[in-house]
Order: sequence, then C-alpha cells, then structure tokens
Amino acid sequence: MSETMQLSDYGMSRDRGFLSHFEIDEVDLPAEFAPYLHAAETLSGLITSGKVRHWLNRLPAIDLSEWAQSAPEEQVRRAMVHLSFLVQAYVWGEHDAPAHLPANLARPMVAVADRLGQAPLLPYSGYVLDNWARIDKSAPLALDNVRMVQNFAGGDDENWFVLVHIGIELEAGVLLDNAVKLIAASDVGDAATCEALLLENHAAWERIYDVFKRMPERCDPYVYFHRVRPWIHGWANNPALGGGLVYEDVDKFAGAPQPFRGQTGSQSSIVPSMDALVGVRHSDDPLKAFLDELHFYRPVPHRRFIEDLGAKSNLRAFVVGSGSESLKDAFNANLEQVVRFRTRHLEYAASYINKQASNEPGNDPDVGTGGTPFMKYLKKHRDENAAQLV
Repeated sequence: MSETMQLSDYGMSRDRGFLSHFEIDEVDLPAEFAPYLHAAETLSGLITSGKVRHWLNRLPAIDLSEWAQSAPEEQVRRAMVHLSFLVQAYVWGEHDAPAHLPANLARPMVAVADRLGQAPLLPYSGYVLDNWARIDKSAPLALDNVRMVQNFAGGDDENWFVLVHIGIELEAGVLLDNAVKLIAASDVGDAATCEALLLENHAAWERIYDVFKRMPERCDPYVYFHRVRPWIHGWANNPALGGGLVYEDVDKFAGAPQPFRGQTGSQSSIVPSMDALVGVRHSDDPLKAFLDELHFYRPVPHRRFIEDLGAKSNLRAFVVGSGSESLKDAFNANLEQVVRFRTRHLEYAASYINKQASNEPGNDPDVGTGGTPFMKYLKKHRDENAAQLV
C-alpha cells in the first residue's frame, strides 16, 4: 500500500491547487528591495519610454544572497515575480537583445532563483501561480475577482491571458486533491469511491474547459503575438541571443552564456499530474524531450507531486482489473477530457502563434515559444493520449 499523500505536503490545497497559498500584495519586502519594487511597479512606463535598459541599469547593485537564503518563502517568491519581470524587460524591452545581463539584475535574480530551486528568469510560477491578488478581499477568489499584480506593458490582453490561466489553475484544485484520494481508494480496492471521484473530476474538467474557452473574449491573437508573447521568451534556441545570455558577476556561471527556456503554459503541472495519475505515456519526440526539460522549471514541490503521483498510482491497473464497466467508463471519460483540453490548446496554438507567425517574414510558424515544432507534436501527443483508453 502506498504511503498516504497530502496536498499540504506540497504547499497545495483543494481550493487553490497549484496557485500560491498567499497573495503577493499582502507580502512585505525588506527596505533594500525598494528600488527594484519601484522599477517593477512602473515597468510599463519604463518600457514605453523606449529606453528601459537605461533606467534598469541605474538600479543599485544590492546583494540579496544572504537574505534570499533565510527570508520567508513568501517574500522570496514575491521577489522572484518582480525580479524576473525586470530581467525579461531588460532583455526584450528594446530592439536588439543584449548579450549580457548586468550584475545589478543578474546577481539578485540568481540569488532568489537558487533559493527556490528554479532557473533565473521568468517561470510560469512567477508569471501566473504567484502573480495574483483578489480585488475584493472579502470575496472568494474567482476569475471576476482577481487581478494580475505585475505586468509588462499592461493592457486587457496581457491581463486576460494570465487571468485565464489563473482561472484554470483554480478549478484544477479538485483534480489534484482527488488524485491523492484516487490513489488511496485504488490501493484498498474501493471501486465505488474511485468511480465517484472520477465523476467529480469529470465535472471539474468541464469547469476548466469553460474557463479555457474564454481566452478569445479579451485576448486577441494578433495582440498576443506582438505585445504579450515577446516578453516571455527565454534565451534557449533563440536566434537573437545565439547560445544564451551571460549573467554578469555570477560565479557559478563563470561568464558562460546560459540557454534557459522561456515561460510557457507547458510549465503548468496540471496535465503532467493527470498523466502521472492515469499512467499515460508519450513516445520519444522533440516535444516530449522539451516537456521533460521543462519539468525542472517548475517549483520544486510541484515536481515532487508529479513524481510521487507517477510512483504511487496504481489506478490504471486497478481499473483494468476491476471488471467494472462503469468504472472504466469514468476513467476513460477523464482521459478524454485531457484529450479535449489538448485539442483546445492545439487550436489556440494554431490561431495565436501559427497563423500570426505565418504573416511575419522570417518566422517559422511551426516553432513555439520553447523552440519546438509544436503543431506536429501537439497533435501526436493528443492522439497518444486518446489511444490509451482502457
């Protein structure tokens, strides 16, 4: 029998899933962080000035290494949000990308990233999972009561793109909590409980899909491609940066360019968690290699959760051997929901990236944010998912 898993062991909850247990507008940062915070709060204006690097170069060179190692995690995660936005703005905020990130940004960025076990650039956790606050603190967290705290240029399309992801993550908390319960129920042979939990997950997927399909309401594909997406690129497989970005005066990098991957929704842990729970496997291809690499860009507790689900789950074998057709139907319905989710993702990739890039000379319309020929392999992964029904 598997050792019992608890969402709280991973900093997660049924109510919020992978979203932060805190709101960053309620987390105070030390006084020495004030110059960075001021730059972050005025980042839209600095970008619009056309010389964002000039302003960011004027930030003081503050050593945050000792603070980052001992500060409360909530403070470090808030610092990660603001610093990673400043780093992305420095690199992509003017016409030509720089070869070096100056020490006044590089050293604090690396200090907070090291504490959190993440790469020193904008991650999905900094863009989405930790980057929110309720508008009305007396009301529940919901899509119509949440704001994006840290922006780049700002605007409805940028906000809505992130808020839809927050809404999806919020609804997914039920899936994650039930995943833990499904492992426990299947371990003791409780088919009735497994079926009830799978049916509850099916309803949660419906709510997730209802949020996901709202993306086009306020995030236009053209605006996304030209004014939202450029800020979240990384330094890997990007012709503008060659072999990567040099982090000045960071000893462990020894002056070598670092080819870190950019922020992408593929760093979300929802689908990998569900794949781990139900035992879905994908054959080797460039997208699988890319997704495997992205696993290490997730927050450490979320990595552990996915890995523990994969190691402990016996759900597929239990369903196959149960002899219950209704349990198999409920299991397959959940796999089909993931297929449906992947299909909608594929449709958005086509309209928000593929179609837009096709209109731009010099762009490869089939290459995604991570430098992967995504259209071909997204279809393959969707079809592999559908082929593994029981």
